[in-house]
Amino acid sequence: MKKILIVETNVNQYKGTNKATGIWLGETVEFLAEIYKYQFEADFVSPLGGYVPIDPRSMRNLDSDVIDLYSNKAFIEKGLRNTLSPANVKSKDYTAIYFTGGHGVMWDFPENSALQKIASDIYESNGYVLSVCHGIAGLFNIRLANNDYLIANKKLTGFTKTEELLAMKSKVVPFDNEEMTVRRKGYFIKKRFFKSHVVKDGHLITGQNPYSTRELARTFIKEVI
Repeated sequence: MKKILIVETNVNQYKGTNKATGIWLGETVEFLAEIYKYQFEADFVSPLGGYVPIDPRSMRNLDSDVIDLYSNKAFIEKGLRNTLSPANVKSKDYTAIYFTGGHGVMWDFPENSALQKIASDIYESNGYVLSVCHGIAGLFNIRLANNDYLIANKKLTGFTKTEELLAMKSKVVPFDNEEMTVRRKGYFIKKRFFKSHVVKDGHLITGQNPYSTRELARTFIKEVI
């Protein structure tokens, strides 16, 4: 089975502000560009289903893969306009679940119990859980059948405190990824800001920032082909 469930946000602005956010487009599209080379299939889900917004900042400096897929009508329909709702997803259909980033995920990923159950089921069926950048927010409250947090005693990474400061968003985000990882008894492993960095701990594979997306995808592909 070579099908991946890609999780995207429905949140279109930073809470308490009039600033737009949404998915970081490259974190979806660069991942797709890599997995499509190996004939993987993908479905798209969001906490509410339906439309997912794009963070306007992620539209700068797009490479050819991003432009090609962003122009693809099938991707626009499935991945942006008409994502599945969690109730319409069967975890047994997927070999992996991938939590994309963009600041919006910090508000609608952590408390979505349906997505957490899907991720837990995939992981405990010998599948993979992946995240990049702020997508780490989707991991914090996933519990396994024994009620332990999935990330407890595991190494992982995500958007760092330094990167949040440099992005000038540290005062508007609802929590700090490094601190949340420690609270869940995980081990947050980081490298230089805004450089590609991927951490693999068994069937958990995470990337630090948007520049880690392709390396994350390639790390996963090496595991399963």
